[in-house]
Amino acid sequence: MKIKRDKSIVISCDIESIEDLIKIVSQTYDIEEVSGYKIGFSLALRYGLPYVVSEIRKITEKSIIYDHQKGGTDVPHMSKIFSNLLKTTNIDYAILFPLCGPSSETSWIEALKEVGITPIVGAIMTINDFLSSNGGFIEDNAPLKIFKIAAQLGVKDYVLPGNNYQLLERYKKEIDAIVDSPIYYLPGIGEQGGEISICSKIMKKKWHVIIGRSIYKSKDIRGTVINFAKLLD
Repeated sequence: MKIKRDKSIVISCDIESIEDLIKIVSQTYDIEEVSGYKIGFSLALRYGLPYVVSEIRKITEKSIIYDHQKGGTDVPHMSKIFSNLLKTTNIDYAILFPLCGPSSETSWIEALKEVGITPIVGAIMTINDFLSSNGGFIEDNAPLKIFKIAAQLGVKDYVLPGNNYQLLERYKKEIDAIVDSPIYYLPGIGEQGGEISICSKIMKKKWHVIIGRSIYKSKDIRGTVINFAKLLD
């Protein structure tokens, strides 16, 4: 199921046990502001992605996003293998960080679209030393190049850093100028320092916060999610 809300919480389930996953989903699936769950390598490698998805589907039909950490950073011919595999799991979205180059980015985006999985494209992470100007390996102009190619391929969904307001505002402005009604996903909220209230002043509509540790490490998972949900208003 695709996300229908303009603003919502996507719970990042970067945890190690299926029992913890079931606990999180069982306690939060009926919260209106929760639109879905993001699954990463920790569960997928331990249990197999089809099984993980099936366990979530026993509880809810809300969206499932697969984050390959970082998908799309591989040669073009691997894209069809990846997308065909994901198709068998019945996930709704897959996050790509296509840092290899234009040919790989194009191939991976098109492969996902061909099998009916919505690509969510990211190009900048929530860590401080990602861009070269701050000691990282990625040139400062690379994210915008990636976003422009994604836009040309019809991508509507983008990941932006929710804990770096300057970059959040900059890239949102750039994407808004080339994409009709883009949808944004903001990690970095909570443990990584990002605040929903500040992000809300930058974002206008169609944005979703991705929150992980602040939720799954909480002693009161449901209460924590409800409190985050109140901040979306």
